[in-house]
Amino acid sequence: MRFLKQLAVSLVVLVVGGAAWVRFAPGAGETLGAIGVSHPLIDALSGTQSGDGAGGQRNGGRGEGGRRGFSDAALVVVRPAESAIVNNRLNAIGNGEAIRSVTVTPASTGNLTEILVKSGDRIEEGQVIARLDSDEQMIAAEHARLTRDSAREKVERYRNLGTARAVTAVEVRDAEIAMQTAELALRTAELDLRRRDIVAPSKGIVGIITVNVGDYVTTSTPIAVVDDRSQILVDFWVPERFASKISVGQPVTANAVAQPGRQLDGAIHAIDNRLDQASRTLRVRARIENPDDMLRAGMSFSVMMAFDGDRYPTVDPLAVQWSSEGSYIWRINGDNSERVPIKIIQRNPDKVLVEAEIAEGDRIVTEGVQRLRDGGAVRIAGEENPEREQKVAGDAQ
Repeated sequence: MRFLKQLAVSLVVLVVGGAAWVRFAPGAGETLGAIGVSHPLIDALSGTQSGDGAGGQRNGGRGEGGRRGFSDAALVVVRPAESAIVNNRLNAIGNGEAIRSVTVTPASTGNLTEILVKSGDRIEEGQVIARLDSDEQMIAAEHARLTRDSAREKVERYRNLGTARAVTAVEVRDAEIAMQTAELALRTAELDLRRRDIVAPSKGIVGIITVNVGDYVTTSTPIAVVDDRSQILVDFWVPERFASKISVGQPVTANAVAQPGRQLDGAIHAIDNRLDQASRTLRVRARIENPDDMLRAGMSFSVMMAFDGDRYPTVDPLAVQWSSEGSYIWRINGDNSERVPIKIIQRNPDKVLVEAEIAEGDRIVTEGVQRLRDGGAVRIAGEENPEREQKVAGDAQ
């Protein structure tokens, strides 16, 4: 008996509480209807009559229900969808190099006897910048020249004697071969002599010279570094999503970190043929003109490139909801809410770029999303809906 009393009391409390919730809580009837509770039971709990009672009661019930139907619509706050462009700008930091940089080394070994340039000099291609001792090579060249002259005279003499049949054709031919051999020896000696002069392989400006007169140098000893900095090459790395958007000749804008406020215009000079697997970036080289010689190799540059980019709709971060099926938003379609699935492209503090079937200007719910259901009625905070009110009033009459 005690258990039955407790059960009866619990049922009474549940019925009274349910009736109070349905009668006074906005939208409670719609919630019960959505979960399958029959409308007569809902009307009984709310105190309305759906039978053939007095006309005033039916009218009063319908009018009250109509007004309550409008007030039961979910109250929401909306913001219009906008659009934004991404992947339209690239900023990177790069390192500058001279368009051509050469480390000058001797072609042979020996002691330096002359250094004909100093650091900072502007030189031309083929200009002699230093010399090695060459006494031995000069003697060898003079000896080879004398040997060549002797062999040439012998050939001329044999040819004259050959017409008188004093020498044979074989002897004439041997003399000609000896002369050719002497000429080759002379060319070799002259080449060895020329190699005692250290010449610049390209034009440019001489860097710091690290050797002195009297030093013994070899073919691997650097004499000077010559930079042609009429143009500067800037190497920088770009993410792989830009790999298909960059082409040779595309314009770039750069700023030297050491010279803020000065904009430099250039173009893409070269693109690497593969991405770095570790960083998933692509190496790109830009070319910048340097007519006033204010830029130096080794400087750092901030490089900027502009692209057409990709346009996506944007919504307020508060509008994004999640379910087991993924992310979605609520869009207002007329007086009803509509659930729209989305794919997040980029999340920013003030907006979220999404891929979804929404257009710029669509009203997206940002507050009040807890009471929304697909196709459910809504009221927008701060907006009046006279057409809906007139419709509800007409139903009440």
